[in-house]
Amino acid sequence: MGTSKLTKTVAAELAPRAITFIEWDADLPGFGLRVTPNGAKAWIIEYRAGGGGRRAPSRRMTLGPLATLTAEKARGAAKDLLAAARLGADPAKDRQSARAAPTVGELSKIFLKPETKVDRKASTLALYDLYFRVHILPALGSKRVQDVTDADVVKLHRDVGVEKPVTANRLIKVLSGFFSWAITDQKIRMDNPAKGIDLFREEGRERYLTSEELSRLGDALREAETTGLPHLVDDTKKSKHARKPENRFTKIDQFAAAAIRLLIFTGARLREILHLEWRNVDLERGLLFLDDSKTGRKPIILNAPALQILTDLPRIGKYVIAGQSAGAKDEQPRADLQRPWGALVKRAALGGLRIHDLRHTHASVGAGANLGLPIIGRLLGHRHPDTTAKYAHLDNDPLRRASERIAIEIAAAMGEPPRPAADVRSIGRRK
Repeated sequence: MGTSKLTKTVAAELAPRAITFIEWDADLPGFGLRVTPNGAKAWIIEYRAGGGGRRAPSRRMTLGPLATLTAEKARGAAKDLLAAARLGADPAKDRQSARAAPTVGELSKIFLKPETKVDRKASTLALYDLYFRVHILPALGSKRVQDVTDADVVKLHRDVGVEKPVTANRLIKVLSGFFSWAITDQKIRMDNPAKGIDLFREEGRERYLTSEELSRLGDALREAETTGLPHLVDDTKKSKHARKPENRFTKIDQFAAAAIRLLIFTGARLREILHLEWRNVDLERGLLFLDDSKTGRKPIILNAPALQILTDLPRIGKYVIAGQSAGAKDEQPRADLQRPWGALVKRAALGGLRIHDLRHTHASVGAGANLGLPIIGRLLGHRHPDTTAKYAHLDNDPLRRASERIAIEIAAAMGEPPRPAADVRSIGRRK
C-alpha cells in the first residue's frame, strides 16, 4: 500500500503488480484506488461504522471503476460518504439494503393480494389491479420503491392525463395509498411521493333525467320488452351478413329490464342489483338486505313499483337478475348491462347517459320534492353527508319561497300588482 495525491494522472500511471494493492490518498484519509493484477482500477473508501472508534467494525466500499468515474467526482463522493460515516452513518450497509429493497413491481404483488387489506372489496381490488397493469407498472414497475420521486409520479399523472384526466387523478390516489402502506406496513424509509400532487380539474358528471326524458326511456324499455328495438341500419351500405328487415329487432330479456327498473326505482348501485341474491330479499317487510355494498352492510327500501318487479320475476337461480349460468352449480352473477342499456339509450335518444345516472336521477327527484338531503342520503346509503350535498342545488323550495317573499315586498313597494307564485310558474311553463 502506498499514499499519494490521487489525481487523474497519478491514477492513470499506477501499474498493476503481482497482487492486488490499494493506493491511498494523501489528502483524504480513507479514500483510495484499488488496482488488481490484471490492471482493473476502482475507487474505494474505508471507514469505521457507527461514528468511528476502535471497537467499531471496519467497512470497505467500492465507489466505481476508474474507467467510468473520474478522480474529481470520486473524491467528491468519497468526501461526502466519509463525512456521513463520521456522523454515525454506514454507507456500505445502506447500499446493501437499497440493493435488496423491492421494486414497485415486486411490492405491488403483495399490495394487491386480497389478504393484505381484508376490508377491501373485490371490485376495488380488480380496479387497482387494472391501474397497476395498464399504467403504473409500465412507468414505475422496475424502480425500487424508495427511489420513486415526486417527479416520477407527476410525469405519470401528466402522461395519462393528456387523454384521461379522471383516470390520472385516480392513479394518484391509488399510488398514495400504495406508498402509505409501504411506509407503514413494510417499514420502507421514504416520504410519500404521491402526496401533494396537483390534480386535474374534474367536471361534474352528474346527469339527471327530466320528466320528458324519463318518458322516452320508459317508452323504449316497454318497446324493447315487447316488439323489440329496431336496428338502425344504413341502407346505403351493402353488408353480406345484413339481417332481413323482419329480423332487425332486438328484444331485451325480462331480467335486464327488471334490473334497469330496479336501479331507477331504488337508486341502488349497479353491482348491488346485479349481485343481489334472493336470500337478501324480504318482500314481506319490503326490504333488501345487502351483505356487502360499497359502503358496507345496508338495507334498501322497496317501494311499491320495486316490490311489483320482484314479485313478478321468476326465480331460476340464486341471483335475482339471472345470468347465463342461472341454476348451475357454479352460478355467477350477471356481469353488466352494456348491450341492453346501449340499445335503450340509442332508441330513447339519450346519448351519453350512463347507468349510474339513474341513481343520480332517483336522488334528484327526491331533492326536487323537498324530501331533505339527510333522508336522501340514507336512502342511497351514503356514508358521508358531503356525498349527498351535490344534490343541494336541486332542493330549491326553501330558496324559492325566500325569493318569492323578497320579490313580493319589492313589487309592493313599487306599486306593482301582486301575482301568486303559482301564476308565475305557469307563465314560465307556457313560455
